[in-house]
Amino acid sequence: MKNLKFPAILLFLMTAFAFQCEDIKPNDVTDCIDPSKINKQYACIEIYDPVCGCDNKTYGNSCHAINAGVKSYTKGACE
Repeated sequence: MKNLKFPAILLFLMTAFAFQCEDIKPNDVTDCIDPSKINKQYACIEIYDPVCGCDNKTYGNSCHAINAGVKSYTKGACE
């Protein structure tokens, strides 16, 4: 009986968190991210000055958002 507790708790948590994400339509992300602007090789200064991308993801600063291909963002962390 002890061995079943961990998997049962894990299954419960996975199920509970599976429904926490907002519904983002595929076109919203496509319209928000420009794949041609994604640059994983670029070095950004590591000063935390969060911005909220149009994809509703918080980036550490505008440099990280721009290099992730985000077309627009607002100052501050996403809510």
